[in-house]
Amino acid sequence: MSGGQEADYWPLSGKPFFDMILSKSHVHPRYNLFIPSRMHPLLPSQDTRAVLAYKDKTWDVMLFTKGKRFDYSWRQFVDDNHLKIGDACVFELIECLSTKVTFKVQILRGDFPADLLAKVSGETAGAPIVIE
Repeated sequence: MSGGQEADYWPLSGKPFFDMILSKSHVHPRYNLFIPSRMHPLLPSQDTRAVLAYKDKTWDVMLFTKGKRFDYSWRQFVDDNHLKIGDACVFELIECLSTKVTFKVQILRGDFPADLLAKVSGETAGAPIVIE
């Protein structure tokens, strides 16, 4: 790190985390990101403000109790960081209060080859990306 910029990748701190390889439903209209069930017991039981921290910026989203998912404001994080299908995010739970949850996010670019992208859907677990 130099010049006040945070490194793109860093070791996890040992706090709880989840990772997600982004699919169409994460980065295109509906912009749904559901948090894996193994994380649910660690999160507040009511709708809560969540902060996504990446590099030197933060984004506010709502974490909904029902389904443990981020609200539509997750789209701003997607757009600002140019996320696309095949990119991966690691969400490390840094702070968890009843009024606010903070995730430190790492973005790992997928850079799926453009000539193959048109041949796959990868929209659901039932329609995975398969490379022959």
